[in-house]
Amino acid sequence: MLVYHPLPDEHGKPVLLKSPSKATPLACWNQVDAVATVTPGGQMPSSLNGIKFDDWHDVPTSHEAWNNVEGQCCFEEPAFCPPQGKMPAAGVVVEEADGRFWLVAPSNGFGGYLATFPKGRIEGKVSRQASAIREAYEEAGLKVRITGFLADSDRTQSYTRYYLAQRVGGNPALMGWESQAVHLVPRLALRFFLTHTKDQPLLKAIIG
Repeated sequence: MLVYHPLPDEHGKPVLLKSPSKATPLACWNQVDAVATVTPGGQMPSSLNGIKFDDWHDVPTSHEAWNNVEGQCCFEEPAFCPPQGKMPAAGVVVEEADGRFWLVAPSNGFGGYLATFPKGRIEGKVSRQASAIREAYEEAGLKVRITGFLADSDRTQSYTRYYLAQRVGGNPALMGWESQAVHLVPRLALRFFLTHTKDQPLLKAIIG
């Protein structure tokens, strides 16, 4: 049976998931040493670590609105200097209160990634922090709050600033079409998910 993502792509076309991910039992969400996985439109507990899983109802709809989105953090950031020819991008490493990390599984393994952190190119004049918050929502369904800087990463076509963040709302079951699953992964299991060479510096920055 063919499986399609519930949401169409940016051109309005259906997204066929060639090797669909599998969700874990609901009990995994409350086991801090377990990997928990949800697929598009799947079941989620009502809350986790005291924060509800609920749709973000007032999502910004313009560049200006994203620039004013809540969750941005005022701190002194390192200089951001993308190499010539690389597009500026922003990503976010979201740590759950129980010490696990939120990852996305790109639809059909796009870019050769089994799993990775939400990230995307900076569009228009949207700030880096706002762009990272937007990517967390669009790829993982999460509403997050930036807490600091993690690292800059030289990707294949972009140069990405990664921020640290915490979940404050949202619902990963409502992930966008670019993701076929969202994972919550214990720190010590990250190396089994972050297998792409481009993610290795981030893995090292997180676990040392």
